[in-house]
Amino acid sequence: MKILYLPGILAMAAVVVASNILVQFLLGDWLTWGAFTYPIAFLVTDVMNRVYGVAAARRVVFAGFAAGVVCSLIGTQVMLQGDGYSFPAVTLRVALGSGTAFLVAQLLDVQIFDRLRHGTWWRAPLASTLIGSAVDTFLFFSIAFSAVFNGLETSNVPDWAQGAVPLLGAGMELPLWASLALADWLVKLSLALIALVPFRFLVLHLVARAAKNH
Repeated sequence: MKILYLPGILAMAAVVVASNILVQFLLGDWLTWGAFTYPIAFLVTDVMNRVYGVAAARRVVFAGFAAGVVCSLIGTQVMLQGDGYSFPAVTLRVALGSGTAFLVAQLLDVQIFDRLRHGTWWRAPLASTLIGSAVDTFLFFSIAFSAVFNGLETSNVPDWAQGAVPLLGAGMELPLWASLALADWLVKLSLALIALVPFRFLVLHLVARAAKNH
């Protein structure tokens, strides 16, 4: 049975690697291109959960986590040049925030999906993704950029993300990271709804293929 999980594992690893690369490229004032690839991780997890069960989904999550750790380790060794100084492409805080957010949110997604799996087909993937993505967003941006966690890495305090600006350029003044987090979550919210279409298609396809092979 384990060979059946391989496509899911490879898909999750590809999503994590691609997101770690694309997060370096800005899209407007509040987003990076990684915001549009990372939510696919929830789709992969939910498809595996629906077709193969909780154990398979968790295997895929741990594979994605391992890929993320490798990407972070590589990123911490890549030095970028600023105005007269150098800094790592991935700081310790960003690595910790990314790994923690991914693992907690994905495992929560698996658990919520399993609790709701016997309801209407769209209920489990939608609820688990919405809740998981909210937790993911909060954990990553707060750990990586909030002043509360400045003690994690005193040599790389993200002052640029902690200055007060109008929320998404128009709301009340909050630290810049709050706008980045909100914009990121709104993208995840939109993609969670869109992902119901490929979720339904992939599940029906995989179930039919499994029935045919038996």
